[in-house]
Amino acid sequence: MRFATLNLLSGRSLADGRADPTVLAHAVRVLDADVLALQEVDRYQPRSGGVDQVAVAAAAMGAGSGRFVPLVRGTPGEPGWRPTPPDPAEGEPAYGIALLSRRPVRSWRVLRLGRARGRYPVLLPTSPPRVIWIPDEPRAAVVAELEEPRVTVAATHLSFVPGVNVLQLRRLRRALHDLPGPRLLMGDFNLPGPLPSRVTGLRPLVTGPTFPAPAPRLQLDHVLADGMPPHALGDRHVVHLPLSDHRALVVDLDEAALSSPSDTSHPPVRDVSGEPAG
Repeated sequence: MRFATLNLLSGRSLADGRADPTVLAHAVRVLDADVLALQEVDRYQPRSGGVDQVAVAAAAMGAGSGRFVPLVRGTPGEPGWRPTPPDPAEGEPAYGIALLSRRPVRSWRVLRLGRARGRYPVLLPTSPPRVIWIPDEPRAAVVAELEEPRVTVAATHLSFVPGVNVLQLRRLRRALHDLPGPRLLMGDFNLPGPLPSRVTGLRPLVTGPTFPAPAPRLQLDHVLADGMPPHALGDRHVVHLPLSDHRALVVDLDEAALSSPSDTSHPPVRDVSGEPAG
């Protein structure tokens, strides 16, 4: 059973800035995930051609269920955007996070994590690099409890503001504590390397740089686990796709082993460049 997370950058290519839905669909098929967490997802945004990227991704992977959590009304980073209401009007431009599943889902929930106040510097991976000052976006997590196997999966995109993202991660960890295990927490945490594991006490399932995608130096994207038998862990990949400024993470779990005795053997992590994982 395969789990994956990807910060989409609204499906845009770093080569030409275009968001092509056929490239997005191809990228999702390359990941071939049973459960897919997406961040920076556009719906009906002019910059991505007015496409519903959640629907494109769901169709490409054959997802039977999923949730999109709209966080911004309008286009983030451009004048006039604002936090979105929980249920924006159909066809209204929105931006947020999504969790999609091929497997039946017993229950869904959304955890609101707030946002930092004020404006903060962000380094854009342009040539040469450029710094812009922007306000933080509202942050949230979407949580699915799968029917079979009984795994709880949470997807999130945390604040880029140092300290605020740590507080959000701790709050999310507390909220997940009482949900059925094993538990997976996936997404772009905007926190480097081993820090998310140290903050939460959760086990990192993939270790490898994910940002910026062409020549990654930092791991900002993570898959953490709680209550996961070590012997359930299979192949793990860092995947370079023809879109986004992040690389994707893919983790395979042995479905039959999720409730059986553990061992300590772990296969190596592999870096895959645009090839089908597994």
